[in-house]
Order: sequence, then structure tokens, then C-alpha cells
Amino acid sequence: MKRIAKFEKVSKSQFTKDWMETFPDMEREEADKLYEAIELPRRATVGSAGYDFYSPIDFSLAPREGIKIPTGIRVSMEEGWVLKCYPRSGLGFKFRLQMNNTVGIIDSDYYYSDNEGHIFAKVTNDSNEGKTAEVKASSGFMQGIFVEYGITFDDDCEEKRNGGFGSTSRA
Repeated sequence: MKRIAKFEKVSKSQFTKDWMETFPDMEREEADKLYEAIELPRRATVGSAGYDFYSPIDFSLAPREGIKIPTGIRVSMEEGWVLKCYPRSGLGFKFRLQMNNTVGIIDSDYYYSDNEGHIFAKVTNDSNEGKTAEVKASSGFMQGIFVEYGITFDDDCEEKRNGGFGSTSRA
């Protein structure tokens, strides 16, 4: 199996900044404690394709409710690879937990962005059965799968990323 990437935490200052912007009612000390407890994504078994991302907090989502979660994680990977993020299969099956962008795409150059390549997840409980999704801190809620990709023979892109979500469409 080819090794092509490495997960890391973003800096404590980046995490705290992003967390406080997302959850402004939380105390800075609590955000600092969350940072210390962040677990790097890992596979559950040798045959698993997905790396589980762990929730930094307990959360529950009633049908049609969503949450944006700064994971505290970044990933460096070789060029020619992408990390695709999906909800954990069990949460999707039980509650129709969905990524708001359907599939999260983490490009190899995102690591070098101004926000340190901080990976965020925005998920919604899309249950049509009235079920409330419950996720406990330190439990897996999202999985990332590395996928190799190619480019066209006539590709002449030379633009460099400098930003987070949506930065590749800015002129």
C-alpha cells in the first residue's frame, strides 16, 4: 500500500480562532481544552479505506438541523491525490446524515492555505423518519478517503491557492 499523506493538528491559535468564530458563546479556555483532546483521523481496521474523523464535542441534530465543525485537522498529501470526505456510513444509514456539500474535497494544495488547511465539516441530519442523530465527543462522524486523480494533457493551470473554502473560484 502506497503511503501518500500525513494528518496533523492545525496550530492551537488557528483552531481557537476558527472555533470561537463558529461557536462564539464558548469560552476560550473550553476551546483550548478541545484542542488538546483532538484525535488524528485513523482507520478502524486494516481493510478500511476511510480514515475516521472524531467529533471534538457532543452534538445532537434533529431532522433538518445542521452543524459546522472545525475539526482541528489538516493533511499534507502528495500532488495528484485528493481527500474525499463523507459522513460515516452508519450515521448516513441510520439518520441520513449528509455533508452539506455532498462530498468534501480536500485538495493537496489546501494544506498551504492561510488557514493552515484547517478541515471543516458541515453536516445535516436529513432524516425523513423523525430521528434525532446523537454524536458523542471522540466518536467518528466523518470519514476521509484518499483518491488519486489525473489531469488532461492540455492542462495549463498555474494558479496558486491562498485561502480556504471556495478560494479556487475567486478571481
